[in-house]
Amino acid sequence: MKHLDDWLNDRKIDEVECLVPDMSGIARGKILPAKKFLKSARDGNLRLPESIFVQTVTGEYPEEADDTDVASDQDPDIYLQPDPETIALVPWYKAPTAQVINDAYYGDGRPVEIATRAVLRRVIELYDEKGWRPVVAPELEFFLVQVNTDPDLPLQPPIGQSGRAETGRQSYGIDATNEFDPIFEDVYDFCEAQGLDIDTLTHESGAAQMEINFNHGDPLWLADQAFLFKRTVRHAALRHNVYATFMAKPLANEPGSAMHIHQSIVDKRTGRNLFAHKDGTDSTLFRSHVAGLQRYLPQIMPLVAPNVNSYRRLQPYLDAPINVHWGVDNRSVGLRVPISTASGRRIENRLAGADANPYLAIAASLACGYLGMIEKLKPTKQIEGSAYRLAHTLPRTLYDALQRFDACRPIRELLGDRFCRAVDYVKRAELEAYQRVISSWEREHLLLNV
Repeated sequence: MKHLDDWLNDRKIDEVECLVPDMSGIARGKILPAKKFLKSARDGNLRLPESIFVQTVTGEYPEEADDTDVASDQDPDIYLQPDPETIALVPWYKAPTAQVINDAYYGDGRPVEIATRAVLRRVIELYDEKGWRPVVAPELEFFLVQVNTDPDLPLQPPIGQSGRAETGRQSYGIDATNEFDPIFEDVYDFCEAQGLDIDTLTHESGAAQMEINFNHGDPLWLADQAFLFKRTVRHAALRHNVYATFMAKPLANEPGSAMHIHQSIVDKRTGRNLFAHKDGTDSTLFRSHVAGLQRYLPQIMPLVAPNVNSYRRLQPYLDAPINVHWGVDNRSVGLRVPISTASGRRIENRLAGADANPYLAIAASLACGYLGMIEKLKPTKQIEGSAYRLAHTLPRTLYDALQRFDACRPIRELLGDRFCRAVDYVKRAELEAYQRVISSWEREHLLLNV
């Protein structure tokens, strides 16, 4: 606690935001005066109801979960433990304000197994027991759009510095990116103030669609970075009367937004990349890791494509995969092997959407690779040419994805039965809410024609 005490006093912090990522990756928590925060953290009195981890993206709670141990009407308290490594300024406030990400525990000291940060820790610990250290690097895509207060109206690209909105695709366009320089100047300033280690900014193929790459590192640290970055971009855009959205498929005729996850494994003792031999050829461990991704990613899609909208992104010829084939330097496949030296050998999981909770998406991707290595699976033959000519083997809807997820025993055993049931309850509640909505397409085409 002394580190937190000194940090807050040195910066004359007035308030502290205690952040907890929920199932959807939304920042839940509470805001306290700095002195009250320190006292509560010291006394172990930072509490929240456990139900925050089964709150749906619409703010509801699954009714059927009341009959299980996933959540109950009693809704007991959990205890928050601030992670001192995540303390940072909140740069978009005028008053000196700090934020800190918290882990969740029960009164007896056990971690809350349905807390999304705990799920990722659980997977990392499995690697640690084998003497392995996973390394990841996410790439996050997002759209800038005009402020939209009527959900029935389609989203539109925002007006740039030229006074015009993009009318065509400007992949990797420098001037197209510079149209939004004032926003990105704030993004970079905000990230620097928070210690977010972002790397490259590029214009993606959609209108006003951007991508930020993160430098590679520890999975939990990178998940924290992605979690805070999404919040940062939204606040930076709002300062300029623009929305930043990480929806997987926000615009009808544009590509969707992904969270590509580059992953590799190094020997915990020597730091050597275990995915390649010294001569640059693929190791057996690498091929088993790829095979695990191939076998289990289609079973774990609710964690990498968590929303009804997520499956609109997974269409051919729109920079998104439709299967789990793998190939070298091939962006049509679900699993891409970038050209690299032996020390940089990695696999890029291209299935995850930008709308995914980064803790769960990274945990899911690493869990699949782990199972492949433990089970000594063998991958299919690498493909050449377009993977879009091959069958669409990924789930096409969230309903189909949940069916596969519920039936996958190895994943359930690895991530925890109670957590998997929590995912099922939350996502089925969201599906039921979605089914009650009548879309504008239905009103337009069915109202007077059927």
